[in-house]
Amino acid sequence: MTDISARAAELLKEHRESIDRLDAVLVYTLAERFKRTQSVGKLKAEHTLPPSDPEREAQQIDRLRAMALEADLDPEFAAKFLNFIISEVIQHHKKHQE
Repeated sequence: MTDISARAAELLKEHRESIDRLDAVLVYTLAERFKRTQSVGKLKAEHTLPPSDPEREAQQIDRLRAMALEADLDPEFAAKFLNFIISEVIQHHKKHQE
């Protein structure tokens, strides 16, 4: 292996290790977020509130789009990602109301 390809292999390894750490952060952050939304779902069920809050959801999407722009992330991707999470949360909230 040449010095260049050895260096490239080392850089690739470092990038992949960083990606693995970031994936762990994402998973644990999502787990914490879902714990919070489970609490919200229980509270909504106890007080007969609807499982969905379209106004809040729209505000969250706008907020996330703005953050995505600041972070140099495609805001459409960020919105799709949050919409996916929101739909999962709503399903969980509906289960609490059953």
